[in-house]
Amino acid sequence: MGTPKAALEWHGSTLLRRTAAILARVADGPVLVVRAAGQELPALPPQVEVVDDPAEGLGPVQGLAAGLAALTGRADIAFVSSTDMPFLHPAFVRRVLRAAAEGADVGLPLAHGYPQPLAAAYRVALAPVAARLVEQRRLRPAFLFEQTEVARLDEAALRADPVLAALDPGLDSVVNVNEPADYQEARARPAPEVTVQRFGTLANGHHGPHPVRAATVAGAAAATGLQLDRHVVAALNGDQITRDGEMPLAAGDTVFFLPADAGG
Repeated sequence: MGTPKAALEWHGSTLLRRTAAILARVADGPVLVVRAAGQELPALPPQVEVVDDPAEGLGPVQGLAAGLAALTGRADIAFVSSTDMPFLHPAFVRRVLRAAAEGADVGLPLAHGYPQPLAAAYRVALAPVAARLVEQRRLRPAFLFEQTEVARLDEAALRADPVLAALDPGLDSVVNVNEPADYQEARARPAPEVTVQRFGTLANGHHGPHPVRAATVAGAAAATGLQLDRHVVAALNGDQITRDGEMPLAAGDTVFFLPADAGG
């Protein structure tokens, strides 16, 4: 890419912040970012933890070993994502996690012609298996899959989930950006279509929900003529209250805007 992918601009945020916040929307446990020791990172949501990878340059299995080890005793299953998947959808994450929750060690999507080990679910108990493979310098994810029970989800299996099929029919969740042209093409795509509605004193003649295109809560506010400030709060999908303008949105989301005294 020629520049750190994590810090690439994404609709007023960064790729890493978007990825971490999308996972935070799904998680009922900790969200970790594994970095090379001392690596500079862009700003992250406050609930995200940073873990240093003790061995730089050994590839994804080493990062997986470090991340799973840090989750030991805190979670049973982890969704593991690379930084550079700007269209990752919560519905995709939930479907892949479910594959591991149903008994497999790994939930592995097979999409766009390839297995997707960096958009997959792993049991946290695999941490020592991954560490042993790193010690043996068997650094490809395929070596881990040889020693585990893997639920492979082809495109038909993924699209059998009606929510995922409706919200991410092209399985763009696995699209990554490896070169500047990939990034420019991805950045040129329209923002997700979401639904917004203003309530209370903010309604001001705006009746009923209406669709807009916005990649963040701040973008959705701007699209309906609001500024997300101390007088305004947002309720994402009816429950998550936020003033975080960089909170990422995905296709199908609904954002309610309320006066701050109504939203807490």
